[in-house]
Amino acid sequence: MFYAMKDDKRLKRKVRNSYLVSNVSIALVLFLLGSVGYLMTAALQVARTLQESCSVTVELRNGLDEPARERLRERLAASELVLLVDYSPKEAKIEDADFRAMFEQEFEAVLDENPLLDSFELTLTAESADGDRLHAFIGEVEALEGVDRVSYPAQTVERLHATIAKIRLVLLLFGGALLVVSLILLSNTIRLAIFSKRYLINTMKLVGATKWFIMRPFLASSIWQGIVSGAIASVLFLGAVYGLNETVPELTTLAEAAKIGIIVGSMIVGGVAISLCFTFAAVNKFVNMKSNKIYLY
Repeated sequence: MFYAMKDDKRLKRKVRNSYLVSNVSIALVLFLLGSVGYLMTAALQVARTLQESCSVTVELRNGLDEPARERLRERLAASELVLLVDYSPKEAKIEDADFRAMFEQEFEAVLDENPLLDSFELTLTAESADGDRLHAFIGEVEALEGVDRVSYPAQTVERLHATIAKIRLVLLLFGGALLVVSLILLSNTIRLAIFSKRYLINTMKLVGATKWFIMRPFLASSIWQGIVSGAIASVLFLGAVYGLNETVPELTTLAEAAKIGIIVGSMIVGGVAISLCFTFAAVNKFVNMKSNKIYLY
């Protein structure tokens, strides 16, 4: 009887240890996925900000009256590729200290009038990454009444958009590969945890328990396991974000509290979904397995 009790305690300890290992494994994987998702969000936001930093200068013809200028402003602001429209009068341009520093003497000593032109400075949206749409837009602006010429760093803009497109592709591939590997590891971890209870499942089958009766406690336990794992991962993630924001404050604005809340909620929901799905698959396998195969597995 003493040895039977000792074996029973050893079995309970093994089951408990497998449950703890499964919880920790799920929590760590969720923490890793959440952290990578946070960094990817910040990186994509930086990429979008860089794309929106591209500007186009639309210089206006001399003598353009204010109503015509306002109509032109409204026309430019209505475009999907334009984020902001700023008006720069030629008087402000010529008084710019940095601009004057490029010349050895004052304009007034050489020219009788201001040679510069009034202009609109257009800040483009991320949709300007489409080169064909951008070129078509530039052509339309050049054809507008009152526009003298349009200038923008075409090669720089094309290189920027091409580089950002490659960065996005690499981030998506990396995130996808990490997700697949993580799901495989979690599947194996949960399967091993259920494997330690295969004899209990077989005993329940032998006494006539139905499939749903056997699976119900495992599935209920997996839901709690997912919630606990998600909560642990969330605590680790929030601690990491707090420490990261202390050293890199810029990340606070790139991934604000709403996005962090979404990631935390996704980790908890994801923990429940992953644990429930993989537990169902593992238990279903042993429930459907013939009794003589249980001992050979």
